Amino acid sequence: MDIILYLLSVIQYLYQQNCWLISFICRYIPLKQWAFDDSHSPKYQKFKVDVLPKVQIIQHEWNWQLLIPYLEHRYLIKIKPVSRRKECDIPKNCSCPSCGAPQPYLYRNNGKAGQLKCKVCNSNFSPDENRFAKQFTLHCPHCGKALVAKKERKHFVLHKCVNPKCPYYLHNLKKVDEQDLKEDYGKNKYKLHYIYREFTIDFFSMDLNSLPKNASSLKFSKHNAHVMSLCLTLHVNLGLSLRKTSQALKDLYNISISHQQIANYCKTAAVCIKPFVDQYPYQKGNTFIADETYIKVRGIKTYVWFIMNAACRSIIGYQVSDNRGVGPCILAMRMAFRGLTKLPENFKFIADGYSAYPLAAIEFVKKFGKDFSFKITQVIGLTNDDAVSKEHRPFKQIVERLNRTYKASYRKTNGFDNIEGANYDLALWVAYYNFLRPHKHNRYKVLNEVEILQGADNMPGKWQLLIFLGQQTILNMQKTDAVAQERSCCQ
Repeated sequence: MDIILYLLSVIQYLYQQNCWLISFICRYIPLKQWAFDDSHSPKYQKFKVDVLPKVQIIQHEWNWQLLIPYLEHRYLIKIKPVSRRKECDIPKNCSCPSCGAPQPYLYRNNGKAGQLKCKVCNSNFSPDENRFAKQFTLHCPHCGKALVAKKERKHFVLHKCVNPKCPYYLHNLKKVDEQDLKEDYGKNKYKLHYIYREFTIDFFSMDLNSLPKNASSLKFSKHNAHVMSLCLTLHVNLGLSLRKTSQALKDLYNISISHQQIANYCKTAAVCIKPFVDQYPYQKGNTFIADETYIKVRGIKTYVWFIMNAACRSIIGYQVSDNRGVGPCILAMRMAFRGLTKLPENFKFIADGYSAYPLAAIEFVKKFGKDFSFKITQVIGLTNDDAVSKEHRPFKQIVERLNRTYKASYRKTNGFDNIEGANYDLALWVAYYNFLRPHKHNRYKVLNEVEILQGADNMPGKWQLLIFLGQQTILNMQKTDAVAQERSCCQ
């Protein structure tokens, strides 16, 4: 009996020691630092995206006709028009932007420098630059100070918190190496202040159904729809160039057709098929994978954005752009989120370390609220140096394999002559990848089975049915737009 009591006391003592060790580790040893050692380095601070700023709405509710009797009744102050010693040079149509007081209540505050002052509300203003026209101001979420517009770029304005006592700035300043602090402008190597990008273009109002121009019609004068589908099969499925497709048609079927006519057929097919591919109700799981690669258009780099569903491997978002900015990323993500009113539970968006994806995620939160609030899981580098890369590396390899598959079909073109050619080529390739190409991981079946395509015995027939489905999608879109216009007119 004494042995049992002794063992129980030992167990209680060991339990207390374990509790003390766990509390010590949680308090003094940052376990997250082991997994994300590089992410806490100040050198990687420039790749991070700050949270949204605080927005302060500016409301000007003063009215000079109500303000004058109020001041007289409340403070016994009688406000009369300005008694001038010489002729007034202020325009008669000039009024106070704050309370609306007319020209008799205005006078020059600093002589000929241009600043005016209102006698009613004591507001200073300039007739050329009206600071009261602002509807809101942006403030730092850490210190509450107003942000200062520092730079203007093509699609956004860069706002910065210049408060030297901002806790966010002081926290980042502690991580900077002492040698850099001793150097002149050494702090400029790091991103220390809070920064916010205000985009001047609404990427959510842009049309996602942009189609290539200069496409030919489906009224055939020399050839027929079967020849067109043969061109698509040889060019898209088998990966032949336009000239080799023309040669193959001549050698196999004795059909004389130029490579330019084949290109026109491909543009026409892209016009018809792209709406069906984009509007198709794909299965969307809780994990999306995104990546970007580059192609050449007249020898200049052009970027292709891909977003995949990790579960079914379908391409649910794609975009061709002449830049690697946030705008094309938002357009590709809009295409991927099409049809979703709310993100699924435990949603993950996996991408590389490029900062355009976190910026795009912030814009979705601004536009749609908390229902589209998500974080970007960034797999950085080529080796698994941290726990995040080790866990999500297989997902990243999927989209990297997709890039190599697309590059294999692109390599035969040796670059495109214009971005429209890259657009229609990508649209046809995505249609082939999602609906016609057999995949090994899906037991050599297509990713998305369409019932009407199962009735075709050969690939040219499937291409003709895809064109038919695209035409039906276009007609449905036109009917929907017509009904929406009628409702708006009735209202």
